[in-house]
Amino acid sequence: MANALVWFRNDLRTIDHEPLLRASTADRCFAVHCIDPRQFETVELGFHRTGPFRARFLIECLTDLRSRLRSLGGELIVRVGRPETVLQDLLPSLSIDSVHFHYEPGTEEASTAESVQQLCDRHGVSTHVAYGDTLIHPDDLPFEIADTPGLFTDFRKEIEKQCEARSPLDEPARFNGTLPEDVSAGDILALESLGLSTPPSDARCMNQFPGGQNAGQQRIEDYIWNEDRLRIYKETRNGMLEPNDSSKFSPWLAHGCVSPRMIADQVRRYEEERVENKSTYWMIFELLWRDYFRWISRKHGATLFRASGLRGVDVDWKSDRDLFGRWQEGTTGYPLVDANMRELRTTGYMSNRGRQNVASFLTKNLGLDWRWGAQWFESQLVDYDVASNYGNWNYAAGVGNDARGFRFFNITKQSRDYDKQGEYAKHWLPELRDLSETEIHEPWKMSPERQREVGVTIGEDYPHPIVDLFDSAKENEAIYIRAKATSH
Repeated sequence: MANALVWFRNDLRTIDHEPLLRASTADRCFAVHCIDPRQFETVELGFHRTGPFRARFLIECLTDLRSRLRSLGGELIVRVGRPETVLQDLLPSLSIDSVHFHYEPGTEEASTAESVQQLCDRHGVSTHVAYGDTLIHPDDLPFEIADTPGLFTDFRKEIEKQCEARSPLDEPARFNGTLPEDVSAGDILALESLGLSTPPSDARCMNQFPGGQNAGQQRIEDYIWNEDRLRIYKETRNGMLEPNDSSKFSPWLAHGCVSPRMIADQVRRYEEERVENKSTYWMIFELLWRDYFRWISRKHGATLFRASGLRGVDVDWKSDRDLFGRWQEGTTGYPLVDANMRELRTTGYMSNRGRQNVASFLTKNLGLDWRWGAQWFESQLVDYDVASNYGNWNYAAGVGNDARGFRFFNITKQSRDYDKQGEYAKHWLPELRDLSETEIHEPWKMSPERQREVGVTIGEDYPHPIVDLFDSAKENEAIYIRAKATSH
């Protein structure tokens, strides 16, 4: 009798899941997810590596996955511990012959997988690793992963010319996964057990992100079909306030509740049944960006996480904790930055447009180490994934291989372009709610009389800008240029 074990990682779904489908053909099929304590440690900067929003989403994902597996005749075993330690006990307890899991990007993820493979080798257990988190399967790429182009545009053009996404795999019909009496399924922990507190609810929160495959599929159904928002995705995707401005698929993608191929399959169907336009193309375009960061992560390994980044530019980044704290708290004096940072702290989410602006401000205006920003995003974002987060921060800091040097975002211009009426800023900065659509972008320019009129004293009710936008950018550009000239 053959017994198979599926090790669930960031792939918390039952559809389009090759390891689960393969393992389900065994006589008995078991499943496990390991809550790794290393992911909940406190980093040097003083906050948890995984914050409450992502942890809560994970708990909901595991609850949903356990329910789905039970409906198929199986069970999800949940354990707290390093995967290689958990499996050390489970392999003999369940008489496992084969372990099935997905590849994950990231050096720590690769190291953990290697430890699991070594453990299985010692126990005489075979391992089967699949790729399931990219739109294009690696076997279909027109180049070796080690030869992934350094520029996204080159990558995209080759993919679009030669590749097509595979159709998603079916869910297993059923499998036998009843646990032996001496092996418990284990409890899915509460936030408090992970050292975290339940985040307070806030009426200003516009986005709801319940975890799990069911919720992810429902979001796809609502956004693409029920609300028909895919039709205008490209035109609205830079909006920061309304839930349907962009797809908001990212939390479910990050935890693997849905796969890129599941989304692409719906886009193809939409193009056949409703319309094919720039917006449907752009949805696939964004999924290719996500793919790109995954292959770049695998190609470059630990280089992705170094201060000098993929380009090896040794910028003399500042280590000013006070400046960083002002950025974290959203008290920089620049409404666009502050509104986005307060939304992040309050909800665990921030729009793509917001992320680009706050990352530019941290690195190009404050001159702070981009890795601090990447760690804060890792802690706070409900949709954090290692490749996209660190790849995008490399790019924002000007140290990524696809970066455009010292690319400086003019924060006030961005505010006028993407929040013209100031609705988003006022939503998250209620102290500025009575400012005009002109004043909201540069409140420090109001006269003392006008400040009294609207009830906002700059420096008391809302802070003065902590740096001059253009002087700080000029100063940090000079530092960047010197670093680039001496880097190899």
